[in-house]
Amino acid sequence: MKTQFPAAKFALAGSLASIFLAGCNVGPKYVRPQVTAPPVYRGADDAAVSSDAQNSLGDQQWPEVFREPELQALIRTALANNLDLRIAAQRVLEASAQVRITRSQEFPQVTIGGTGAGAGFPSGEFGNSISSPLVEGGLSASASWTPDFWGLYRKQTEAARDQMLAQAWAQRAVRMSLVEQVATTYIQLRALDRQLEIAQQAAKIRQNSVALTSTLEQGGDAPLSDVREAEQLLYTATAQIPALQQQIQQDENAMRLLLGQDPGPVAHTDPDALAPAPENLPTGLPSQLLERRPDIQQAEAQLKAANAQVGVARAQFFPQLSISASGGVGGDSLSSIFSTDGGLVYGLGTLTQPIFEGGKLRGQLQLSKEQKEEMVLNYRKTILGAFRDVSNSLIAVNKQRATRAEQEKLVAAADDSSRLARVRYQGGATSYLEVLTNDSNLLTAQLNLVTARQNEALSLVQLYSALGGGWQQP
Repeated sequence: MKTQFPAAKFALAGSLASIFLAGCNVGPKYVRPQVTAPPVYRGADDAAVSSDAQNSLGDQQWPEVFREPELQALIRTALANNLDLRIAAQRVLEASAQVRITRSQEFPQVTIGGTGAGAGFPSGEFGNSISSPLVEGGLSASASWTPDFWGLYRKQTEAARDQMLAQAWAQRAVRMSLVEQVATTYIQLRALDRQLEIAQQAAKIRQNSVALTSTLEQGGDAPLSDVREAEQLLYTATAQIPALQQQIQQDENAMRLLLGQDPGPVAHTDPDALAPAPENLPTGLPSQLLERRPDIQQAEAQLKAANAQVGVARAQFFPQLSISASGGVGGDSLSSIFSTDGGLVYGLGTLTQPIFEGGKLRGQLQLSKEQKEEMVLNYRKTILGAFRDVSNSLIAVNKQRATRAEQEKLVAAADDSSRLARVRYQGGATSYLEVLTNDSNLLTAQLNLVTARQNEALSLVQLYSALGGGWQQP
């Protein structure tokens, strides 16, 4: 006769089972460290930025910031083929697999197996005492489970998930850095192109000057020293040409590496690449940077993982219950293998409690706490570094704009001075040394102006990256 349990007993048994399965969680609850963000970025008052606190340059998609079609094509190719970015994506997949491996400890493990043996003997070899053929076989199944009553496995899974999240943010940081590197390399190439054009134009003009002074010297109207000084001007310009060509080709190779391609040429012809940075750039609030910068999010995910590891270490102090069960059937023929007469079932439960391990458990707990404190410091350091990056970029936007404006005035003055020196020389009022000096100053000023325009264009790239822009999917 079967015993009938009242419904209340079933409810009580279910509740107890739920409590047992849920267990306890001995680890500390994560609390984000208190970080006081400055009300505004340093340099925002001096830079040409917008006072709009709701919007930020870092929230814009990279095609909205880098509008040159040639540069956009390069960035798209890099995002599709760059090996560092693909490595970062693989690390995310590896971390995801590690989460599944770690989480599997929370569930029972079940295995099944079978055995069989048979032998045949010659007729009458052993008389009638052994049947032929001799057959033995069996099937068995076993299960084992360690209930996660203290949250040991759950905390390990939590730590693994946080590490996976950290890898995901690391992938976004690589993406952001890649956009910055491609834009930076492209601007550097365009600056080198412009410097090469200036050097080639200067070499052509100075070649004419050498021809002119040589003609004057042959006619007795100029000393040989003027010819040599004109040649110095020419060789100063021509010596820069191969050096600039070397830098261009090496930077092209660097760009090709970012694109995931073999060394070779790349397109860099856009005339607007060195255009001044736009005015009224929105920066947003410093507090928003904590949610936008991938490196800050990665540091916080690592901190969360370290916090979960403290719970793992604490759970080691508590008793662990292991439950296992096995069962099987067997026989000497196929029909008897599944007979209940040959079946065997048994179960086993063990409870272990650490008593003395020479300080190992306390050492592990102390280590996890110290590692968590290290991650707290790293989190705060990352935030301070992010505020510094934005401030430096804002200062650069303002100062590079002013530097470029002053350099343009210098080029205009040097160009006029060089023109006047040639007029004076042709009128016999001065020596060719004055022409030499003024032409050298003009070439230097022109090359420095290109560098100033390059730095101003790069200040926009640096500000965009510092504000956490570039990793969002367009």
